[in-house]
Amino acid sequence: MRRLTGESRSNLPRFYYSEFDHEISPTWSPDGEDLIFVSNRGHIYGTGGFWRMKVEPGSEKHEIHYEETAWKARPDFSPDGKRIVYASYLGSQWHQLWVMPSEGGDPFPISYGDFDNTNPRWSPDGTRIAFISNRSGNTSLWVQELLGGAQSPVVAKERRYLKAMGHLSITVLDPLGRPTPARVSVTGEDGRAYAPDEAWMHAEDNFVRSESTFESHYFHTAGEAELTVPEGRIQVEVTKGFEYQVARETVSCGPRARLVIHLKPLKIPRDAQSQWASADLHVHMNYGGAYRNTPTNLVAQQAAENLFLVENLVVNKEQRIPDIAYFRTTPDPASNPNHWLLHGQEFHTSYWGHLGLLNLTQNFLLPDYTAYGNTAASSLFPTNAVVADLAHQQQALVGYAHPFDIVVDPASDPTLTHGEPLDEALELPVDVALGKVDYIEVLGFSDHRMTASVWYRLLNCGFRLPAGAGSDTMANYASLRGPVGLTRVYASIPKDVIGTAPWFDSLKQGRTFATNGPVLGFTLGGKTVGGELKLPVGENKVMFTAWLRSFVPVDHLELVCNGRVVRDLKPTGDRQSADENGAISISQTGWCVLRASSDKPEHPVFDDYVYATTSPIYVSVEGSVLKPAGDAAFFISWIDRLVEATKASRSWNTTAERVSVLQMLDQARQVYVSLLK
Repeated sequence: MRRLTGESRSNLPRFYYSEFDHEISPTWSPDGEDLIFVSNRGHIYGTGGFWRMKVEPGSEKHEIHYEETAWKARPDFSPDGKRIVYASYLGSQWHQLWVMPSEGGDPFPISYGDFDNTNPRWSPDGTRIAFISNRSGNTSLWVQELLGGAQSPVVAKERRYLKAMGHLSITVLDPLGRPTPARVSVTGEDGRAYAPDEAWMHAEDNFVRSESTFESHYFHTAGEAELTVPEGRIQVEVTKGFEYQVARETVSCGPRARLVIHLKPLKIPRDAQSQWASADLHVHMNYGGAYRNTPTNLVAQQAAENLFLVENLVVNKEQRIPDIAYFRTTPDPASNPNHWLLHGQEFHTSYWGHLGLLNLTQNFLLPDYTAYGNTAASSLFPTNAVVADLAHQQQALVGYAHPFDIVVDPASDPTLTHGEPLDEALELPVDVALGKVDYIEVLGFSDHRMTASVWYRLLNCGFRLPAGAGSDTMANYASLRGPVGLTRVYASIPKDVIGTAPWFDSLKQGRTFATNGPVLGFTLGGKTVGGELKLPVGENKVMFTAWLRSFVPVDHLELVCNGRVVRDLKPTGDRQSADENGAISISQTGWCVLRASSDKPEHPVFDDYVYATTSPIYVSVEGSVLKPAGDAAFFISWIDRLVEATKASRSWNTTAERVSVLQMLDQARQVYVSLLK
């Protein structure tokens, strides 16, 4: 074994990719003298272009073609060594097969379609190309004739198993005895996962090898599933969102076996006039995964995860916007009265933080990103505040997505991101001060506790910021931040509601709780979440109610006021339920939330740890004013760092852009300065 290339570190401001250049997908030339590989050397975005070199350590390598490829390019030499076939999305939203000269030159496509054709490989005689296609939604193997272009699927007519196999039939029933959609996990005695032939198999990406031999696998079913499994003991696990107990059964499977799973609901306190309806505000239907998702299939995933509402946030993936053809300003036709699918937008920026734009009523906002170095969109303008104004002109709701994965320390960290080009919500305190933000993903593809630490500071400053949640699930991947609804937000809406308008009104009013498992209920002085409790001057004994229901154990249940734990309610027994009534002393204006969490992951919650929080109940005590000097000073330092970066930037298109950003930052800064008094 000989190493052919050395390690090189780049100083380019890469957003998603490592500071170290990579060399991936190497392919031998037919004569064994050369290699072609994909490298991002010298480039900011994508996995890079095609490079060629002699198979000799230290030999010169040169780039023969560049485009902003994704991980699917996978070039392959023709048998005569004169051509390369590869997968590219150049000029479109989907990968197709392209061919170019192996010494470099202009490529052209040899396949077409609104689906992915990837992983091409030449036949030994050079007359055909085999590839993987997801035109049916699932992955399948195909062959294309080079001359004429005829394509045909490769179908397995017979399967020869290495061990005795049986047939397992699974039926999932709701409490009324009707087949119901659900998420199902099936594991054999060999520790391997099994699924129906036509199902999309998904796997947990938060996998810790020291805790289990294989990562958890699952598929979604409409209620009936037929599987081929090894004979012997088969373990089956079924979940349906957060409002049902996890069902686990073991069945001994011979040549044939049948299993009926009866789902049992959690005993959640119900109100006669209203109901809690859950939503995932941040899903990507298609985002570069192996499968090809559709609205109909996404609604089926949504139903299996027991979600009332899903927002498919259409967004760029490299230079393309995969779901742009699905964007619309009304609910998707695949929706039904119990499961609504809407197509919103995630506005990407490499600096200010990502925005969720929900319910745009006119058009998709372009360009879909800003602050992208080495492009015509490299300017720090438009800021998220400008984008929020454009969205609000369309009556949309604006929220911050996956806010924080790091501790922001403006006093000692000039970059605010420890020097890394991360997608932290750097403009959040600015936009909250300016009244641009309707909600925050308190739970998202980020660290929930780090996000809460900033959220609490903003609440301490007197801003009313509702709790939202979005999983950032890429729903067409086999394994990436899933499933749909991994983190979700519940909103209180009237019973028998039709449509989504009441749900979004509740989100904006803060009648919500966000969670990746526990279901919460909280009142304070008779007020529910999102409400305001007004108290007389002095010390007040205020009654509260708090309840918890969870399909996984919970370590902590805490009442938090003004950022401090004022009552530790300590779940007991199986740690999956609690009902508490009591009183707390309140003498200061502020806010209170109910919070639940665990110290580690709890299967089947595929997240770093279990976490849930209500939106605040706001408290106004007569004669008491907020005293957020410490928190205000924290955000002033934060904004000062943004001002420094703005002044240092050389990427402006016009001087007016720079001036407008500095004016916006100063306006927000003055809001926090006023809180120091």
